[in-house]
Amino acid sequence: MSLARYRIEGQPQQKIRPEHLGRAAIVYVRQSSRQQVVEHSESTRLQYALAERAVALGGARSQVTVIDDDLGVSAAMADSRKGFARLVTEVTMGRAGVVLGIEMSRLARTGRDWHQLLELCSLSGALLADPDGVYDPGVYNDRLLLGLKGTMSEALSGIRHNASYADLPVMPTMRQETAFGRSGRQERSA
Repeated sequence: MSLARYRIEGQPQQKIRPEHLGRAAIVYVRQSSRQQVVEHSESTRLQYALAERAVALGGARSQVTVIDDDLGVSAAMADSRKGFARLVTEVTMGRAGVVLGIEMSRLARTGRDWHQLLELCSLSGALLADPDGVYDPGVYNDRLLLGLKGTMSEALSGIRHNASYADLPVMPTMRQETAFGRSGRQERSA
């Protein structure tokens, strides 16, 4: 790696650039079963709210596409997920600037699907974003972090097979924000 490239990648930089904003911001919404959709409506609400995050990141509301074809569809087999196939097509065709999900590694259940999506995003220049941050799979450190997230998600998928993003073991920070408020301090009821 050249020193110039190291300096560019090593410095904080604005990840979302005009070329990303000129393309669609795609929000991918999914839950593994109809039961989860019914019992964990908070997860569904949080996922749809990512459309507002896309706008907050600088995207035009007219450029936000929500793909929710896989709501209530198991991720165990990628072939059964028409929404995921649509997402991959949008990324591959270079029409996606940013892909948003509530937890990025949950976009694909298997490591193979996840790493394929990372590679396609890297090749097309698409970014990935979740409530924790914005990631550029073309940058080594972001790709490493995304790879670790995917590995952890795949390892935990058996444990939380019937879980939802709104469940405490899956997303403890969501409950902490509710219990402690956004500041991190516990709020007292009057």
